[in-house]
Amino acid sequence: MFDFIKKTMLVSAGLAAMTREKIEEMIDELVKKGELSEKEGKEVVDDLVEKTKKYKKDMEGRVEKLVADTLKKLDIPTRSEVEELKKKIKRMEKSQKDKE
Repeated sequence: MFDFIKKTMLVSAGLAAMTREKIEEMIDELVKKGELSEKEGKEVVDDLVEKTKKYKKDMEGRVEKLVADTLKKLDIPTRSEVEELKKKIKRMEKSQKDKE
């Protein structure tokens, strides 16, 4: 059972990386071989494309969170923090010039 789950996960990850065109090619082959009807093939393509989109969105979110967490741990300032510091420096420079 564990091997089946593992293989399913690997196949799912592989399918998530495929484009719609590649998925359609693969399903068309199954339809030609008679392993799927055209209707089933279309349903499978639509289902896999939808799952691929969801998987991609989920992975993008995970990567963004991982990067943000890593930057936070490394104590690297964010873009907005750097921009705020630039503004403060400009205000300080202006204030210094006004005093002179």
